[in-house]
Amino acid sequence: MAGILFIISAPSGSGKTTLVAQLRSLVEGLEFSVSYTTRRTRGSEENGREYNFVDRETFKRMVENGEFLEWAEVFGSDYYGTARAALDHARATGKDLLLDIDVQGAKQVMEKMPDAVSIFVLPPNPEVLQMRLRHRSEAEHMTEEEVIERRLHQARNEVKQMWDYKYALVNDVLDQAVAEMRAIVLYERGVRDGVTAMAESCRTDPRSPRLRAVLKSFGLD
Repeated sequence: MAGILFIISAPSGSGKTTLVAQLRSLVEGLEFSVSYTTRRTRGSEENGREYNFVDRETFKRMVENGEFLEWAEVFGSDYYGTARAALDHARATGKDLLLDIDVQGAKQVMEKMPDAVSIFVLPPNPEVLQMRLRHRSEAEHMTEEEVIERRLHQARNEVKQMWDYKYALVNDVLDQAVAEMRAIVLYERGVRDGVTAMAESCRTDPRSPRLRAVLKSFGLD
């Protein structure tokens, strides 16, 4: 069953980029949409790989031309967007499409495409998230404390949006999180053998002990 749209969101530093890379190495027929952004490159990033880097004028022109499936301004400074052409290309080639987008963009897509499969990736707690953000900032040579604090505050606000998603998984142990995401993709494709229990355990159920533990750690329980 090709043509499924998978939306994956997570607070910055939750490890969703690594999860998506691992998932694509295990599951065939998944095309990844490279988003457009106006922010500067970081570390070893390359244009067309992590993002399509464009200037603000180009981005605004694409918005005016209706070229984006979704777009948003993040942290009040940079624009991010997903081109409609990515979904068209995936469908034309008989593949499913993965969108790695924030909660603002995800809401736009969910409203336009209610059949999309939405997955929210959670860090296990704020302490682990802070550690990951510091390690990433050091690798990118951007150790500004203000930036880290702003992302932690944003993460708390984004975690509240988890209930808008069909699935939620906790990225504590990477191999387990990858296995859960794989199970979700296969389950949504109609596969049942060996993945049903794991996929269904990731539904955003308010009674889930794992999800409640994460919410409590962020002071949201």
